[in-house]
Amino acid sequence: LSRVGLIHFIIYITNFFFSDFSPYFFNCLDQNHGGEYAAFENQVEKFIAALRACEIKPYVVLDGGTDPTDKKLETVTQRAEDRIQRAHLAAVGGSQENIVPQLVNMVFRQTLARLEVPVAKCYGEADQEIAALANELNCPVLSRDSDFYIFDLSAGLLPISHFQWEALGQSGSRCYIPCKNYKTSNICILFNIQPQLLPAFAALAGNDYVKLQRMESSIRWAQFCPASAVKLSRLEGLLCWLRSFHQPQEAFEAALGLMGTLSGKRKAELLQGLHLGMEEYRLPPSTLKRFFLHGTAPPFPAEEEVKKILYSKPDILDVLLLQRMNLGYPVAHADTPSAYLTSRPIRQVMYGLLLGCRGGPVQERDREGLQLKFIPVQPAFRGVAEASQRLQVLLEALGVTEASLSHLLPQLRLLVAVTCYWMQRAQPRPDERLLRALLLGVTNGDALRRRAGIKHEHVLTAVDTLISGLFSLDVCVAHAFSQWQACMKDSIQLNQLLGYPLPEPQITGNSLLICLLWWPTGANYNSKLGNVIANSKNKDINRNTSEFVKRKGRDLLNLSLTLPAVICMSATLDYLFNHNFLFMVFKGTDNTFTCTPGHMTHFMI
Repeated sequence: LSRVGLIHFIIYITNFFFSDFSPYFFNCLDQNHGGEYAAFENQVEKFIAALRACEIKPYVVLDGGTDPTDKKLETVTQRAEDRIQRAHLAAVGGSQENIVPQLVNMVFRQTLARLEVPVAKCYGEADQEIAALANELNCPVLSRDSDFYIFDLSAGLLPISHFQWEALGQSGSRCYIPCKNYKTSNICILFNIQPQLLPAFAALAGNDYVKLQRMESSIRWAQFCPASAVKLSRLEGLLCWLRSFHQPQEAFEAALGLMGTLSGKRKAELLQGLHLGMEEYRLPPSTLKRFFLHGTAPPFPAEEEVKKILYSKPDILDVLLLQRMNLGYPVAHADTPSAYLTSRPIRQVMYGLLLGCRGGPVQERDREGLQLKFIPVQPAFRGVAEASQRLQVLLEALGVTEASLSHLLPQLRLLVAVTCYWMQRAQPRPDERLLRALLLGVTNGDALRRRAGIKHEHVLTAVDTLISGLFSLDVCVAHAFSQWQACMKDSIQLNQLLGYPLPEPQITGNSLLICLLWWPTGANYNSKLGNVIANSKNKDINRNTSEFVKRKGRDLLNLSLTLPAVICMSATLDYLFNHNFLFMVFKGTDNTFTCTPGHMTHFMI
């Protein structure tokens, strides 16, 4: 959009909808060491702040559970198989393979809740609901989902790849965000096709019901590209072919005619699949308009408690409707077992609570090596957890007692309980160095948030890049921390299902920092880090290292640990601190903390 048009857009359209594109914010962050959650949270905060600076009110609509008809089973399975392969490549070669860390969606939702951004979750896919809602309120949609190029959106689509929210500009008293606005009317004009044929185009290109391009007598749509085309494109050829038609039915029949001789039965099946694919783009009345405008939830037939459960995670819907659970695939070497084996007993308790007397196994989609497997898992809990029993059910699942957690602050109890479970169940059993690094990395959330948002971010990013480049992924360490994240993810879900008997911890940490804290220390490593920074051609690093060091030191001073006495130190960052830092953090009887600096070559608890 031009500057004038964009300002007009902001003044008169002051809200829009976007779907869950949290992976977008992780493109520039480390993905292979477990997740830079504090930096990710900071990215989301800055994004929302940019929208609000332009007087834009965002509404977030998320996908729910898997379609119970299994129409997307093949697509979902193929994506899972591809992700397993990419996760292995990332572990072996250290490349960025767009493997989103396990807890990123939880951090995304927690951050939106803290920022008071309205969020709704659909029972199934959110595409139709988003499109219908946007049209009723005449708002554009911000998304990276290709389906929105087909929906007839009155205010258009803003592709996230062209939404330059970090380049916030100002004209007079108004702020604006440079972006591009896509409308279906423009593509219809460009290719000279009827608007009603766009859903037919999507159906013929390939949908969840029919994939003509995979059939033995598939159509070579690229042959219909204009002679002047520099590169032959299947989709461009299909659009050009559709010019001679006015209605979807005649286009469908002509397309089947290009496939040669088909039996009457086969032709009817294909026509039905094509029409079903086209129906995906028919917009029903919005069910969420009153929720976003007035805070009134749509009618729900079940009890209020059940409503909260269903809104909490799509995985729960999949267990209830399909008795199926889709597990994640973090960065991992094929020789290591699935990280989700460690947390399976936690999920078995959840399955029992959800299915009750219905029984029967839940099919878990997990990996064995590089192979995708459906593994039957039996529920481990029978009956209903009464309100008075829910805390005990959670604690028994994690193998801890209420008394052992009583001295901790409430917001740390679930985190510590999960860590105790992980120490007992993880294979191989984590050593003390891993535990120390984990505790320091995950309990310093406030300092990490401040570090993620301080000035000279380009300097910090460059230094982080240098640090992360000094060591490759340690497969054993990565597997251990992946198991911890799997345990945390499943424990949070079980806690949600039980109605939050323990406060939900805020997932803010930096797994890259954890790996650095664990990494073996010594003069050679510190010298290597120093040489890399000293020899760097980036003048900003050399010019501002002292400021970076001071801020980093203050971050460590801001540790908020509740253990009675903690000694913590990061010798791996010695060069940045110019000397070894040691802080003894004592918690007094009045819940205040005192810190004593010193010198040491490792940290102890």
